[in-house]
Amino acid sequence: MSQNEIAFYLEKFLEHLKKQRRSISTILAYKKDIKQLISFLEEKGISQVNSVKKEDLEGFKEDLIQKNYDLKSVSRKLNALKSFFKFLGEQGIANGNPASLVSHPKYQPELPRILSKLEYRALRDACRNDSRMAAIIELMLQTGIRIGEVSRLKISDIKEKEMFIEAYESQPARIVPLNESAKKAIERYLLERPKKKSKFLFLTKTGRPLLIRNIRAAINRYFKEAGIEKAKVNDLRTTWLVHHLIKGTSPVVLQKLAGHKRLSTTERYLQFIKGEKEIEKLKLEEL
Repeated sequence: MSQNEIAFYLEKFLEHLKKQRRSISTILAYKKDIKQLISFLEEKGISQVNSVKKEDLEGFKEDLIQKNYDLKSVSRKLNALKSFFKFLGEQGIANGNPASLVSHPKYQPELPRILSKLEYRALRDACRNDSRMAAIIELMLQTGIRIGEVSRLKISDIKEKEMFIEAYESQPARIVPLNESAKKAIERYLLERPKKKSKFLFLTKTGRPLLIRNIRAAINRYFKEAGIEKAKVNDLRTTWLVHHLIKGTSPVVLQKLAGHKRLSTTERYLQFIKGEKEIEKLKLEEL
């Protein structure tokens, strides 16, 4: 066994998460968060699972706050620790779960940003000379697909009037309608796309698949150029969702198109359409 018992069982925990088909991003985040705890505990001379007390984890929480981590990040890290120690208890490795006694810091959840017509038109204008990013932004605005789904799109996924989103990790496959605005943006990009033998739709200039971090950085740059403040990439998806709820599209329809596992996830966005009456409607209007 490794000299550090906690680090040894971290690897077992990560294997457990993989068997549960947890997303890669969740597994990587949990690994990073728990390694951060391990480093903190090592400085206190603690390396054995059953030597960890509630006071040690409270100290870790306070250390994060003093290092100016925002409270939402601290809460997320605590979730990782709680899951880890719960696993250790269930496996009979730990005598108890000290993390269960640690409270989350109180913070006001940040509300999603909904772009106004003026803002998303300004965003389109900012990227008009970049056919690749114009197509990506138009796709996200018109279909609500996630940034990870954009990066995995293949040319064969684009059909005449719809787009296929393949299953990924715990997310099931789905079909999303493709309107004229999105189609035209893709067609324009395909004329300028690097002539490389790649199945992926969006490529770098050298013909490699465009990564999530590249897409995020580019969209953030265009947000800045368009003068849109405090906006995030996921706000494009939020804007799509809220726009269609306001127009009367059924939450049940949007749940399927957005790829939400639960209807309650979609229904959370109803809070942004005060005074609007929900109507069963299948038509998806263009933004």
